[in-house]
Amino acid sequence: MTDRKSELAANLAAVEERIAAACAAAGRPREEVTLIVVTKTYPASDVRLLHELGVRHVAENRDQDAAPKAAACADLDLTWHFVGQLQTNKVRSVVGYADVVQSVDRLKLVSSLSAAAEKEGRELGCLIQVALDAESGERGDRGGVAPDGVEELAAAVDAAPGLRLAGLMTVAPLAGEYAGRQRAAFDRLMDLSTVLRATRPAANMVSAGMSADLEEAVAAGATHVRVGTAVLGVRPKLG
Repeated sequence: MTDRKSELAANLAAVEERIAAACAAAGRPREEVTLIVVTKTYPASDVRLLHELGVRHVAENRDQDAAPKAAACADLDLTWHFVGQLQTNKVRSVVGYADVVQSVDRLKLVSSLSAAAEKEGRELGCLIQVALDAESGERGDRGGVAPDGVEELAAAVDAAPGLRLAGLMTVAPLAGEYAGRQRAAFDRLMDLSTVLRATRPAANMVSAGMSADLEEAVAAGATHVRVGTAVLGVRPKLG
């Protein structure tokens, strides 16, 4: 086993232990939580090693990094998640490889994703990104729609050809009433998910939690956690 593969294997095992312990503490079966490894800034060779180690869900947040990486790993049975803020001029490229876009936060993006998915003949899973720090009708610094805008976007995704509403996503906010209160933030996301699932039971994916706060997300009920640093190491600074 190469040094890098050994390093990734050890890191994955440590993250797995954390997820399993969090599930046990919450009284949840381990299989209820899916690990998504965020591979941004890391090479396709790492993605291949992760696949060899059993990882099947990977995420990227910049199309210019993700598109060539996904192409280089096209032979692998991976589910690609796009988790970054998405400009409409990047939509066509992203729809070419992403299976799920977790950062749907405005009506214009819904229509662009729908048109691209139709053209590609694909069905794209969509998560509505919720900005828990947003004032009513505004978006937070990390993207997302205010909680009171979720229903409008959900209806738009429902009506859009080529798109499938899969659930909700959030990033623990750095400002506002939930700053530094990850568990409270994730509980709020779960409340919103409960409302969404009342009329759309299939939209049951809840993506929350990262390397530092995955335990709080699992405790709140997240179905997917997005972990980068804890698996891949501290990222090199971008020039």
